[in-house]
Amino acid sequence: MRPLPKRPGPLLVLLVVAFAAATGAAASSDAAGTTVPFYPSAEAAAAAHCDGTLYPDVCLSTLSDIPDLHKKPLPDVICAAVNRTEDVVTATASNCSSYLRERSLSARDRLAISDCLELLSTTMDDLQATVADLESPAATNGSASAVGARRVTLDHVMTVLSAAITNQYTCLDGFAYQNGGRVRRYIEPTLHHVSRMVSNSLAMAKKLPGASPAAPRQPFTGYGQMVKGFPRWVRPGDRRLLQAPASGIKADAVVAQDGSGDYTTVSAAVAAAPTNSKRRYVIYIKAGAYMENVEVGKKHVNLMFVGDGIGKTVIKASRNVIDGSTTFRSATVAVVGKNFLGRDLTIENFAGPSKHQAVALRVGADLSAFYRCSFIGYQDTLYVHSLRQFFRDCDVYGTIDFIFGNAAVVLQGCNLYARQPLPNQSNIFTAQGREDPNQNTGISVQRCKVAAAADLVGREAATRTYLGRPWKQYSRTVFMQSELDSLIDPAGWLEWNGDFALDTLYYGEYKNTGAGAGTSGRVKWKGYRVITSAAEASAFTVGSFIDGDVWLAGTSIPFDTGL
Repeated sequence: MRPLPKRPGPLLVLLVVAFAAATGAAASSDAAGTTVPFYPSAEAAAAAHCDGTLYPDVCLSTLSDIPDLHKKPLPDVICAAVNRTEDVVTATASNCSSYLRERSLSARDRLAISDCLELLSTTMDDLQATVADLESPAATNGSASAVGARRVTLDHVMTVLSAAITNQYTCLDGFAYQNGGRVRRYIEPTLHHVSRMVSNSLAMAKKLPGASPAAPRQPFTGYGQMVKGFPRWVRPGDRRLLQAPASGIKADAVVAQDGSGDYTTVSAAVAAAPTNSKRRYVIYIKAGAYMENVEVGKKHVNLMFVGDGIGKTVIKASRNVIDGSTTFRSATVAVVGKNFLGRDLTIENFAGPSKHQAVALRVGADLSAFYRCSFIGYQDTLYVHSLRQFFRDCDVYGTIDFIFGNAAVVLQGCNLYARQPLPNQSNIFTAQGREDPNQNTGISVQRCKVAAAADLVGREAATRTYLGRPWKQYSRTVFMQSELDSLIDPAGWLEWNGDFALDTLYYGEYKNTGAGAGTSGRVKWKGYRVITSAAEASAFTVGSFIDGDVWLAGTSIPFDTGL
């Protein structure tokens, strides 16, 4: 790691930043941000670029040896900072790999390190995507006609940098078990350094023209507008696939337990699917219970699962933390390949409440959407890990933190069911994991039903049930226009640990109905608010939050753009 340069004094930094702001206003006539404001020196440029970052010392160190820094436009500065971050990621991955040669490592240690290596590889992909975006014509074209393309490109930059931060913390979460700290303390410093470098790049990227659109899109940049009930990023052809009768869908591969298809397991069909496909590849999974863990890797893009219906096509497994898995690896189905679509099936982790964290579905696939699916588990059922996701008309069953993660995710028209937990446990619907205030992530629950599952009906009074609790410092969740049944505790929300994150979180409720929707007894935290402004609430819709108009319009999943 490079030594930190001697930091300029506070007065000098303030003077430089003020001077840069004054001169930059005149110089930055290029809407793409490619005009360079006048800086008297590289040190002055570094101070200006690092102003507003969360880790200015790390930022100054990162920029200290970039040649002619004061002559570079901001996109080039960010690219140079990201390239230096890639070097640290490579070194960190090498360091993690070296620990796998230690014979004293337990099986769980090895699994956690393997998770870290996968996550670091994903971080490298995110960083490379950032550079490609910032060097693309869409990002550098300053003409008025290119505004839309530039916004989409910069939204993607914000999205992948947000995900890159999340990956490092997910790696560290994998060591949250007895004796897990033994390995964690060796790798934690470099992982935190990577996250801080990415955080600084994210903060600088927010200064790019077009990266921080005016309210109400500001909170959840990257989701976009809705078209015919779906985010715009669901393409028209995909939207038709999601809504068409199953009999009208031409499958590329058929999975059937009785041997009547091309494969008898879902995993075999995924393994045989083309990688980096430019077209949609459809796997039809006939009715049956498939007892397996399925992973859709990052090279399997544009994949789609089509089942015969909820409760008919079921993928089931039981990995869990108590029996030696990490939370990350416990998923019955894990999806990383972008543009994934799923419809008409059930995914279940049947480990049971005594096994603690046991994920049914984990999604780290950008621009992924699920329609008429059911996700069943107890603790940590639905892991919305990162990037942009959309769930429509789905059912989610669980007990503790059963919708959790740090994606930019909208659940629309879904049924969220709290199950019977273990004695003395509470039910918590959400645990959102936003680590950085600049991340464009959060959980938005819109027009959903929030109720008790069949095994909890009649016993609601004996179990405290909450809408959510803050897993990470800047946790962000909204429930709006949803029906909240009487099982919701009057306080609505639960602390994670004392006063942790109560001032920095963002929890909101907007025009909910039902016996559990009253807000007079809600928590009095600084970060909680009853939303009364339609403009503020609109920031958490599909149209504003996940660029839904860009990608969902290509699928057959219905979606509503706004309120």
